[in-house]
Amino acid sequence: MNRESLIRFLQQGGLPMQGVAEEIAGQFAEKEIPKHAFFLQAGQISDEYLFLQEGCLRAFAHDTEGNEVTTHFYQAGQVVFEVHSFFHRTRSRENIQALTDCRGWVISFEQLNGFFHAIPAFREFGRSVLVKGFSGLKDRMLGMITETAEERYKKLLGQNPQIFQHAPLKHIASYLGITDSSLSRIRKEFLQK
Repeated sequence: MNRESLIRFLQQGGLPMQGVAEEIAGQFAEKEIPKHAFFLQAGQISDEYLFLQEGCLRAFAHDTEGNEVTTHFYQAGQVVFEVHSFFHRTRSRENIQALTDCRGWVISFEQLNGFFHAIPAFREFGRSVLVKGFSGLKDRMLGMITETAEERYKKLLGQNPQIFQHAPLKHIASYLGITDSSLSRIRKEFLQK
């Protein structure tokens, strides 16, 4: 596995200088996460910042009745970490589990924090990643309020079609905030259009 996609990701996020991006990428370690294995389990402190090069992961939490509720899907080219636990050094309430065999590059909280303090351009990169993540979260939250289930399904299908190849429908349904039977009905209606 080579680091080219990681270097490109760093450059696109605010580290335009090739040498700086290569130096930082060189500090990331290779990580493999087999299908069904956990990258993070509830109760642990999120200590690894993962750039996902291959595969798909799912974040989920348990509701008050013990049901799994999917909170996010991660795909290749994205960073994976539980932001609250990672930055506040608290135990995570979320799980992150591999839906497929995954490969990527990780760096620890301590190493990442060192870059934030030592390399001003890396702070811009970090800000860019957090703004993009916060914006996506806000859009998802508002979508749950202002969009119909059909609109949310159509948006997910347009933005992340590969999720439907890797995630069981029950996980997709919980992510969309609907029942499995509602998702089946919506999918059937879309196929008939």
